[in-house]
Amino acid sequence: MSATTAAISDDMRHADGYSAASMSPNEEPFREPLILGNPTMHDISRKIIGIIESEVTFKYLATLAITATLAVWGIFCIGYTIATGIGVWGLNNPVAWGWDITNFVFWIGIGHAGTLISAILFLFRQKWRTAINRSAEAMTIFAVICALTMVVIHTGRPWFAYWLFPYPNQMLMWINFRSPLVWDVFAVNTYFTVSLLFWFTGLVPDFATARNMVKSVVAKKIYHFFSLGWTGSTRHWHVYEVAYMIFAAISTPLVLSVHSVVSFDFATSVIPGWHTTIFPPYFVAGAIFSGFAMVMTLLVIAREILGLKDFITLKHLDNMNKIILATGMMVGYAYSMELFVAWYSKNPYEWATFYNRLTGDYAWAYWTMVSCNVISPQIYWFKKLRRNIPVMFIISIFVNIGMWFERFTIISTSLHHDYLPASWGYYSPTWVEISIFIGTFGIFLTLFLLFAKFMPMIAIAEVKGVMPNAQPHHHEENH
Repeated sequence: MSATTAAISDDMRHADGYSAASMSPNEEPFREPLILGNPTMHDISRKIIGIIESEVTFKYLATLAITATLAVWGIFCIGYTIATGIGVWGLNNPVAWGWDITNFVFWIGIGHAGTLISAILFLFRQKWRTAINRSAEAMTIFAVICALTMVVIHTGRPWFAYWLFPYPNQMLMWINFRSPLVWDVFAVNTYFTVSLLFWFTGLVPDFATARNMVKSVVAKKIYHFFSLGWTGSTRHWHVYEVAYMIFAAISTPLVLSVHSVVSFDFATSVIPGWHTTIFPPYFVAGAIFSGFAMVMTLLVIAREILGLKDFITLKHLDNMNKIILATGMMVGYAYSMELFVAWYSKNPYEWATFYNRLTGDYAWAYWTMVSCNVISPQIYWFKKLRRNIPVMFIISIFVNIGMWFERFTIISTSLHHDYLPASWGYYSPTWVEISIFIGTFGIFLTLFLLFAKFMPMIAIAEVKGVMPNAQPHHHEENH
């Protein structure tokens, strides 16, 4: 029986479990603990399930009302766009892609941290992932939903979206499999499906815990349905851990492949500023960078409001900030290599595009991108700042702003100056585009608030598995 199995089996029998090992006053831990407060296993279940059972507060309802209002307004503007046409957007000739594709790439990038935390860190047996993986996985699902919304409506005829799928039809109008836009359809849908199954698989044992502990009859029946008859038996745990490992192995290549395929939308073209081989690794690093920043933003708020400081500790946030620093330097390296390749290639069109980014009409967007993505994370070289809550919250906001401007800069500055000066144009979004973008944030935050209230936000079974008293030789060492 695995450590996780042993850790959760007590909860199925309604036992309190073993207490964590006490340390002498002069003894320092070899590693910083991942769980504070020395709770028992039953304390962990009661604390996390207590969030579900607690009464809905006025602050929660007020916040939910604001995010839901933004979501409804965004959905209304989406309906207005579909009914009227994308002429209500600010797109023009030559800027045929604007905020629509910018937001699509932005939201797909946000979803990458969830898969990386859940799958890759799980395969590398990084125990610090256990308190943050559930939130990151949920964030992935909600971000991909927002991304799919943008990619469907930007076609102008969303009612023909099914044409993108290779289904047999009487008109014999098969899709162009050589188009990277079609590759996107398969990559993003595969990513969404696998991430959803991976997220739900991890939730099954915790749904069973909620089923056993909630008092409401209706809630008990709902959690019973989604727990799939879980009893906590050895066989159930064996099947669960095998399935979880398989999903982790399947999800790992998706971290690299999905955003690489998204980058092919640009890299396989011949437009100066897009036609570059550095895009796939550059986009992947940027996606992880922005994804971790969004996870940081949400967790800093959640640990304060929901009282999860004992589970989401400064060590978790510190490790995430180290990844933000590392991926931020990768992104900075990609920026410099783009400029170097454009100069060294002696291609006048390529260099003109990048020089225009630096000094042209959209120079303000480029330097905002560099300031937020390259300069601001450098303060994380200092441990005190990596563990300062206000600092990490502000930096996470800066990174999200900078990564949005990165996608905007790549798209707009490469399109608004065509080969002929007579074809040059300046793109500005309309109120409809701005409203849809704000609406996607409303959808994202509304779904996350509902998730935090009605589902275990912390992976109960996995957190118990990293406790000292879940280790096989723990009791022998303390007797």
